Amino acid sequence: MTTIEVTLPDALASEAKSAGLFDPGRMEILLRNQLRVEAVDRLFADLAVLDATAHKPLTPEEVTRELAAVRRARAA
Repeated sequence: MTTIEVTLPDALASEAKSAGLFDPGRMEILLRNQLRVEAVDRLFADLAVLDATAHKPLTPEEVTRELAAVRRARAA
């Protein structure tokens, strides 16, 4: 286990303590939830970048040609 020290305004610390937010189990849930939120935010940001730079989808024929080219390169 890791122990952390956090500096907060007195009023916020008092309110959080009264709400039970400093309980280790509760703190773990809060942190895990926030980590998930941030991971989803990063995913959507990455998807937006991909969408902005994406080309039109390949046709089945283009996919076949690309696969053949990769296979030829691997065989060489």
